[in-house]
Amino acid sequence: MERPDFFTLKNGEKAKLPFSNEEYNQRLNKLRSIMDKDNLDMIILTSMHNIAYYSGFIYCSFGRPYGCIITENKIVTISANIDASQPWRRSHCENIIYTDWKKDNFLKAITSIIDENKIPKNIGIENDHITLEMNEKIQSIFSASAFTDISKKLMKLRMIKSKEEIEIIKNGARIADIGGEEIVKNIKEGATELEIAITGRDKMEKEIAKTYPDAEYMDTWVWFQSGINSDGAHNPKTNRKLVNGDILSLNTFPMISGYYTALERTLFLDNVNDESLKAWEANVKVHKRGLELIKPGVKCSDICNELNELFAELGYLQYRTFGYGHSFGVLSHFYGREAGLELREDIDTILEENMVISMEPMILIPEGNPGAGGYREHDILVIGKNSAENITKFPFGPEHNVIKG
Repeated sequence: MERPDFFTLKNGEKAKLPFSNEEYNQRLNKLRSIMDKDNLDMIILTSMHNIAYYSGFIYCSFGRPYGCIITENKIVTISANIDASQPWRRSHCENIIYTDWKKDNFLKAITSIIDENKIPKNIGIENDHITLEMNEKIQSIFSASAFTDISKKLMKLRMIKSKEEIEIIKNGARIADIGGEEIVKNIKEGATELEIAITGRDKMEKEIAKTYPDAEYMDTWVWFQSGINSDGAHNPKTNRKLVNGDILSLNTFPMISGYYTALERTLFLDNVNDESLKAWEANVKVHKRGLELIKPGVKCSDICNELNELFAELGYLQYRTFGYGHSFGVLSHFYGREAGLELREDIDTILEENMVISMEPMILIPEGNPGAGGYREHDILVIGKNSAENITKFPFGPEHNVIKG
């Protein structure tokens, strides 16, 4: 039996995607403008976030390569046979499926898209994602082509959100608040981080399904941390049982068609001691000032420097753990990151309309010191023409978040 190296399969009908065809076409037009300017004949996307951004399809690699080929007049995703026709149904473009019967059928699928009489002279790739092995293989099949890294230019395009993107981000922020409210209802002494996290995650997934009934549902999660487990922003939940007086870190992350949003809050169970209250109030003061500073025309590094000065005045700068905020969009803990839009000392990006960014100061006081624990607040802001809109509504600070369990 002769097995194909690759094939097409249109099984079923195209699904309703999170964005309109007009939205995807707008994105492609902007990308093709870059291709024209840089004299690129073809772009090979390999990352989850950029493939999702331009096609609508979010892949699950499980060790297999995936791609999206963009030329002057084509856009085609390349997916593994294990996914059958789901990549075609969940994208606004065409799809080619490669098989496992022979080695490097993924590469053969790429070449099948190219006109034999028009071998690309210049190809754009994502240097921040493509592996050394795959890079070598692609360069071997296009040995006469020159390769250009387009990852930073694509990131800059993603940093400015469309109206449709902002709508999905606003819904994500609303749903994150709903998850936070559900978590607070279930906080009590003796409950575990895991048990409490499950309630928030389930509540958010049901609300996502209610809001987006035609979507796929994956990757929504909660990190609910207590005591020493609050020391890192990305610490997984554990089976630790809550004890009165614990510092708590509530973190809800709804995922809607690849778009991540977040709510993060410091809480205490039943009571908060004086040293912990002092540290908490200092972090809240920085958070409030940061929210005031975020507006169009302001440089990211300038915000960071002013907040550093405030933390120093309060006596807590040495406990700061990371940047003060970051961009939102098509990203998650698996993929993405628009590093050019972060509130750090080394980022000089100017905030402008339709950017979306968080304010999230955090300090860590190590175990064994008065007020030990990780303190973090987190709001999401949409930059407008003259100001910024805070789309996070969940309250923060000691007057709201000392929870009587």
